[in-house]
Parts: sequence; C-alpha cells; structure tokens
Amino acid sequence: MLEGLRVASQNWIGRAIMAVVMGVIVISFAIWGIGDVFRGFTSQRLAKVGSGEVTVEQFRSAFQNDLRRVQQRMRRAVTAEEAHRAGMDLQVLERLITEVALDQKARNMGLATGDETAQRLIANEKAFQTDGKFDAEKFKAIARDAGYTERSFLAEQKAAYLHKALTDIVITGVEPPKLMIEAIHRFRNEARSVDYFVLPVSAAGDAAKPSDEELKKYFDEREQTFRAKEFRKLTVVEASPATLAKINEVSDDDARKLYEDVKGKRYGTPEKREVSQLVFKTEKEAQDAVARLKGGMDVDALSAELKRNPKDVNLGLVEKRDFGDAKVGEAVFALTQPGIAQPVTNAFGTVVSVVKKIVPSVTTKTFEQAKSELKGEIAVQRAGPEVRRLHDAIEDQRAAGKPLAEAAAGAGAQTRVIDAVDDAGRGKDGKAIEVPAGADLLKAAFASDVGVDNETVATRDGGYVWFEVNAIEPARQKSFEEVKDTVADAMRAENAQKALSAKADEIVARIKGGQSIDDVAKGLKLEVKRATDVKRAQRPDLAINTIVQFFEVAPGGSGSVTVDDGRLIFVVKDAQTPPFDPTSIESKTIAEQLKPALQNDLLEQYVGGLEKAFNVEINQKALEAATGAGKEE
Repeated sequence: MLEGLRVASQNWIGRAIMAVVMGVIVISFAIWGIGDVFRGFTSQRLAKVGSGEVTVEQFRSAFQNDLRRVQQRMRRAVTAEEAHRAGMDLQVLERLITEVALDQKARNMGLATGDETAQRLIANEKAFQTDGKFDAEKFKAIARDAGYTERSFLAEQKAAYLHKALTDIVITGVEPPKLMIEAIHRFRNEARSVDYFVLPVSAAGDAAKPSDEELKKYFDEREQTFRAKEFRKLTVVEASPATLAKINEVSDDDARKLYEDVKGKRYGTPEKREVSQLVFKTEKEAQDAVARLKGGMDVDALSAELKRNPKDVNLGLVEKRDFGDAKVGEAVFALTQPGIAQPVTNAFGTVVSVVKKIVPSVTTKTFEQAKSELKGEIAVQRAGPEVRRLHDAIEDQRAAGKPLAEAAAGAGAQTRVIDAVDDAGRGKDGKAIEVPAGADLLKAAFASDVGVDNETVATRDGGYVWFEVNAIEPARQKSFEEVKDTVADAMRAENAQKALSAKADEIVARIKGGQSIDDVAKGLKLEVKRATDVKRAQRPDLAINTIVQFFEVAPGGSGSVTVDDGRLIFVVKDAQTPPFDPTSIESKTIAEQLKPALQNDLLEQYVGGLEKAFNVEINQKALEAATGAGKEE
C-alpha cells in the first residue's frame, strides 16, 4: 500500500488525488476524536465545574478508595458491578463535584486553611489520640489504611475543614419549625379506640369447584407464578464463633462477673437520679454556693437569685452515662442519699450538683435466668482465636491447590453438603434451609458457577464461610399437569378472598347506613372486641397494616382490612391527642431528630445552587467509560 502511494504521488494528477484523500482522513480524525489531542485531552475531564474540573483519574481513585472501605465494613469482596448497581459511582462523582464547587466558593470568599491550623485540628481528633495525646504512629497507620500518604491526608483534611467551615455558615442556627414539631407530635401520639370483629373465611360460603378448563385458563394467565426456580448444590465449610463456641467450658463465675457488669443496662433499668446543676466560673464562687446550700438554701431559690435558666439547671431524671463529663457523673452517683455532690472543675468551670431524688435500679432477669445466654456470649468471644486458626489453615490448604472438602478435612473443619437450595434459601419442598451467612452466601453462590474458586463470605459474628458450587439445576417452566393441584388450591383461595371481601364490603355498608357493629356481629354470631389506646406503632395484638387502616378513616367511620384468619371489620369509636407542649422533653427530642434532616436539605439546596451557578457539565462518555455503564447497557 505504501509503495502504491509513493508511485501515485510521482505526477501532478496523483498528487491532487492524494491531497483529497488525506483531507478526508484529517476531517474524519477531527470528527471522531483525534481533535482531543489539540483540545488538551478533554476526554480525561469527567466533569467541568466553573473553572475547576473532576478528572477521570480523580474519580477512579476516589471510587476505589470508597469501594475498599465498603469491603472492609462488609468483610467481603464487593465487585465494581455491584457498586454501580447500588449507585455508588454516581454518589462518588456527586461528592467530587460538590468538593470542587465548595473549593471555588471558598476561594471566591478568600477562605483558606493553613498547615498549622490543620495540624492542630488533626491533633485534637480523638481518633488519632492515645491516652488523650496525639499519636503520630496511629495517625500514620490510619492514613495508610485509608489509602493516603501523610502529605495527601493533610491536604485532604485541610480541604475538609475548609468545607465544614463554609457549610457551618449555611446551617448555623437552623431550628425545626414549631408547626412541624407539633404535626409529628400529633402523628405519634394520636390514640384511637376501635371496636372490631373478625369475619372468618367460612363466612363467604363454599367456593364452587373449578373445572379443568377454568384451572387451565387460570394457569395460562399466571404461568410465571408456577415456574420451578433454579437450584444449586453446594459444599460449604463454616468457621465462626457461633459454630465453634464451647459453652460447657465457661464457668458460672465467669458468667456471674459478666452479669454484674451488664445487668443494669440489659436486664432492667439502671439507677436514675433527679439532679439540679449550677456551673460557676471560679472555685470560690462554687464553694460559697455549696456553703449556702448546706446552710439550708434551696437550689431552685439559689438558681433564681443567680438568674439562671431553669432549663439549664434542672436536668431531670438522669443516668450515670448521661453526663458529658464522667467525673461529674461519678460525683453525683457517689452519694448514698440525696444531697450535694462533691464539686468538679472542668473546662466550663466548677460544677455543683444537687441530687434531689434517687430512683433505684430494677432488675428484670435473675442470674439463673440469664446464665445460659451469658455463657453463650462468653463462649463466642473465646472462640475468636480458633476461628482465625481455622481460617489460616484452610487458606494454606487451598493455596496448595486442594479442593475445599480436602482442605477442610486437613484443617480439622466440618464440611456440609446442601443438595438443593434456591436463591431464597428454600429447598425443593419449599421449606427454608439453614444456610451459613444466610443471604450473603446465597448471593455469592448464585453469582458463581461450577468449578469456580470462590472468595470467603463473612458471617455477621466475624467468622468465615467457604463454598463450592457442585451442580446447577436450571429454572424451568412447570407443566400444567405438574402443578394442577397447586393451581386448584390457589384458585380456590383467591375466589374465597374475593367472596369474603364482597361480604365485608356489604357489612361495612350496613354499618355506614346506621346499623351498629354490635348488632351486625350478633347476627353473625361473632364477638366484638375493643382495642384502646391504638397509636401508629407496633403492638402485639394487631398487625401494623391493620393499624394503618384504623387511621385511614375519620373518627366514627368504619372499614375492613385483610387479616390472617379472615377479614377484620372495624369502627373507630373516638380519637384523642394530648395537648402539645413545645417545652416538653418529647418536643425537644423531636426537634433534635429533625434538625439533621433540615440541615441536610438546606445544604443540598445550597450545593445545588453553587453547581448551577458554576454551570456544571458532565462528560457522559467519559463517565460511561470510567464506570462501565455503557458496556452493561
């Protein structure tokens, strides 16, 4: 070809033709991407944010770091495809765009974080401290585990502190509106009294036996419902604290020691004390106040004299763990009876605490009742070293090329074969099969294949499960003859429910027409029950979907809802809501719970406004190439 081009260019006609050909080639390159060479490698720009940008390399690095952290938290391998389906790649990109937008806004406002400031803030982070002091080696280890060098981590933290300073300006002083708090109060605390009875399935009468033609039609319309699922045969080996725990080796003394440590929190209510607290700038002021209190002055009177806010002084009933300063809590709970606690000096001043009342702890479970549970807990904790030993031994055997069963036998672990299980953990008989690591193992097993060497699956208690797929029985469509009896049962059940629903609608219409629920129930020889203090919350006697229906009608209204044993017919007798008190503990708790959501909404709007102002543009082709989304589509 090159020789032909050389010969053709020897005369003016050939040279003219070659010029035309080369011109076409150059234009084609310009159209199909070679022009990026002359435009500064824009294919490497994933997003443009004003004068800043997010590059493909930045995105890939951030995505891999996040993926690694997710894998560490879940203690199993997470593929890029799984992360993409969960939307993690778009979350990473949005975060990077937000950071670039905040960087530009900070520059526009003349804000910056110096090295000394960043170092001081890092040194104050508890995560980097040992015994209350900055630990340089701990800092380096944490940075290294997160995928950073010391310098890159410092740069990252400088940006993070700057971003926080900027966003704090936006959300400072944000408080939930009183109207919103009141609405939640009403939603949570509205209580209804409901009369009801259950209309049994038998009340609808016997459904007619369907013909073969009706059954076949029913089957054809719902064919996919009667498919046989895919089943897999698995070999599994589990090494977890739960399976290796040796409860018999735990003594009663060990169990009793744990019981004494946890009984206040786990088996009852801990001791509480009603406390009033005054904080003074100097120790002398505090000692003077203690002297006046010991002389007989009431703490509330002293508080009023000092013009202190009663909300700040009266802490109410508190547990020892409720105190932000542990030393103050120790002083308060050191008293054997109500009185004045030893003053404690901290960063805020000198704290004088007065205990007005002591509510003793209540124990709901004795040691004998809790003994077996506690022994099991201790045994699980002690099984940790054996889990790690088995893990290393099995992995050494697998690294030597041995199959799973042989590797487990060599390490002294038990092998289990599950002959057939579907992706929901059920056998061919439809019954649930106990599978190690549950849904996590099934997800991994159904993403694997026969003969594949699989990664371990982590259990929730810190153990490991190895597995092999031995055989696969593909999903298939069952024939009508195979499932004829099942189809008949399904059709009868559906027809019975339709008839029962029609019967219930007729009864509800009679009640709405003026007939009392007692008279209706009496005519059907059914018993009317009353549920009182029904709130929008779980309770043992009523399912949550039933409770939801009680609140779908106005007081005095009626309705019906499907329950396990038939159809529940109900009448809402009355509804009551306690008065709203914006100063109550409940209202303050609601406000504290709402505040983060309001702050997040405000920040989203602020960042969205920044991105709009900076005219964010995303290179969709580069994004698809970086995430693999285009290939999946």
